[in-house]
Amino acid sequence: MCGRYASTTTDRELRSLFDVVESVGPALGPSYNVAPTQDVRVILERAPREDPGAEPVRQLRSSVRWGLVPAWSKDPKIGSRMINARSETVTEKPSFRAAAARRRCIVPADGYYEWQKSAHGPKTPFYLHGEGVLAMAGLYELWPNPDLPDDHPDKWLWTTTVLTAPAKDSLGHIHDRCPVILPDSFVDHWLDPQLTDRDDVQALVNSIPEPHLIPREVSTAVNSVRNNSPELLEPVHHAD
Repeated sequence: MCGRYASTTTDRELRSLFDVVESVGPALGPSYNVAPTQDVRVILERAPREDPGAEPVRQLRSSVRWGLVPAWSKDPKIGSRMINARSETVTEKPSFRAAAARRRCIVPADGYYEWQKSAHGPKTPFYLHGEGVLAMAGLYELWPNPDLPDDHPDKWLWTTTVLTAPAKDSLGHIHDRCPVILPDSFVDHWLDPQLTDRDDVQALVNSIPEPHLIPREVSTAVNSVRNNSPELLEPVHHAD
């Protein structure tokens, strides 16, 4: 699964890396311990709100809550249980299939945390990263708050989820699942708003290769969401 990650790349760098045309929402500061239900940044392609008939543009959007809330949900609290979507069934499950067809996004991350089970004692946290920014495959949704009028600025709650897949390589010994990471050659296809057939989307998901990431053990300080500093990324050195 993906339950925590680090995000310290600046908006300017993300706009350059992902050819972003438009930024929406306030800039978010660096975080070394992003947790579910917090506001995060996503990259998506969407027509400008003021001109829905215009061509879609690539946006970097902030203030998107981590934990998907489908538009039909009666209570937005459901999002806390939908921080991840299983890639094998993402086009079939009622909670995700509409977004999989029409509202795909990227959740950029420096790396993510995973906890390895132990036969004796507490779980051990690891930080998994690559050589640059990870483009985690995600979905987004817009939930209309029924208690607010249509013209209220907070009428629509934006939320997101991260796709996960079975971890089969060296990551599998840490956890049996990992985020779906998009190689550069998959980014445009994933964000393409013209791709709406669920079978084609599932075929694309199935073709994404497994990431080859670098794991390193880190401090158990990351276990608490109250801790958020560069030291969380430092490797743990065990005495011989």
